[in-house]
Amino acid sequence: MKVITLILCSLFQLYTHASLSIEGTYLGKNLYIQNPENEEGFGFCVTKVTVNGDLLPSGYSANAFEIDFSLFNIAIGEPLFIVIEHNAGCTPKILNPEVLLPESTFDIRAISVSSTGKLTWTSVNENGKLPYFIEQFRWNKWVQVGEVSGKGTVTENKYEFQITPHSGQNSIRVVQIDHSGNKRASVETKFTSHQKAISKGSTIVKSNILFTEGNQPTSTRYEIFDVYGNIIKKGTGTTVDCTNLLKGAYYINYDNKTEKFFKN
Repeated sequence: MKVITLILCSLFQLYTHASLSIEGTYLGKNLYIQNPENEEGFGFCVTKVTVNGDLLPSGYSANAFEIDFSLFNIAIGEPLFIVIEHNAGCTPKILNPEVLLPESTFDIRAISVSSTGKLTWTSVNENGKLPYFIEQFRWNKWVQVGEVSGKGTVTENKYEFQITPHSGQNSIRVVQIDHSGNKRASVETKFTSHQKAISKGSTIVKSNILFTEGNQPTSTRYEIFDVYGNIIKKGTGTTVDCTNLLKGAYYINYDNKTEKFFKN
């Protein structure tokens, strides 16, 4: 009989309690929780809060409360995992979850690129781990050509990435995009490559486009788009299969050029 009573009590606790969790990175800001009254109207919804497994000592017997991370001796940049236990008949609300998301705050100490396309840069003041996107200016726009994971620390961080150059002068920059959706970009750095100009042959295409430098097949990044500006194909290679294109006019970006061609 005692065993049955224990099981019933455990089931009652299971179905009368729930939990809400959130994880992220400590960036020096506290979390605010909206805490409604419980279903019976006596007391409040939240019953327990833990931060990385440690108990928040008090402060959640109110309509709203603050999770003060300074109580847990957590350094900026450390990961956080918060569990908010509450009664099943009500639900607390996290009012500012964005404070746990990394922000783009990097400062570039140095950035350079060699004539062969080896990009190196040094940053400081990174506030959480965010990827760096490498962009190359070609075809009158910035084109993303690679990605490097950010280290996310305020101390000096060093990175490198190998660019595939196009002929002539190349312009390169690195950017980050955080939860705000805003793009933060470094200054651009330039170099002149030894890559000779690439050509694609006839403006009338039956089946394939072949990229060559001299008489040798040469790989290049390309985009094909229709007369309305819709991208049809994109990639990197020495050839492009055009057999599935409808007859008509198209434009192609390749190397550092934009040209018109006709599918026959």
